[in-house]
Amino acid sequence: MMTRTSATTVTPPPTANPPAGRRPALTLLVLLGPLSIAILRTLLPYGTNDSPTTVVAKVAAQPGAEAAVLWLSLLAGFTLVPGMIAVGLHAARRSRVLGTAALVVSVAGFSGLPAIVAVDQVAQSGTRANVPADVTARLLRHLLDEPTVAIPTMIFVAGHVAGVVLLGIALWRGGILPGWAGLVLSISQPLHLLFATIAPNPLLDGCAWLLTAAGLAFATARASAGHGLPATA
Repeated sequence: MMTRTSATTVTPPPTANPPAGRRPALTLLVLLGPLSIAILRTLLPYGTNDSPTTVVAKVAAQPGAEAAVLWLSLLAGFTLVPGMIAVGLHAARRSRVLGTAALVVSVAGFSGLPAIVAVDQVAQSGTRANVPADVTARLLRHLLDEPTVAIPTMIFVAGHVAGVVLLGIALWRGGILPGWAGLVLSISQPLHLLFATIAPNPLLDGCAWLLTAAGLAFATARASAGHGLPATA
């Protein structure tokens, strides 16, 4: 007597990782934002602590460098927030509380970038329009006092530093980054703050952003390849 057996088809559970063909594109997206800022911070013709009058004078003296800064800012504006969302989602899946906090803080921080770029746009536009330097400087002072610029500027400064610190810790706790890589990512933005404001050094500032770019890209590549521990609280 013959018996018939029916094969049961088992459908594998969906995976949270992108298909292999999309992984390099996702890593490139995450890399482009902080890499753009790394180059920008090295080329920026003025210092973070400079007065509006000094900013206008230095921008007028180096219009080519300022043009590069504006184009790099545009690239960063289109890639930073999507990139941070991509990395932050990986972190949140592996370390729910800390990863989610890192995602929210970093995205909120980097969303304030247009307010920072407004200073460069005004300074460069004033120079190209041959507006007297003192008039452009006065306009910059009023721009920096405008609440819709001042508030997102403060959120940017606090959020992008704290967010990257939290991301480094969350990615390490979730097993996506080894300890040394999590540490490098976490200290990269405090180093940027140091070399941008406390001990100004454009080259070292750019290097700090390179650490951010490398850490985020490394984390994305590892997470997309399936590295990481089971999700934790």
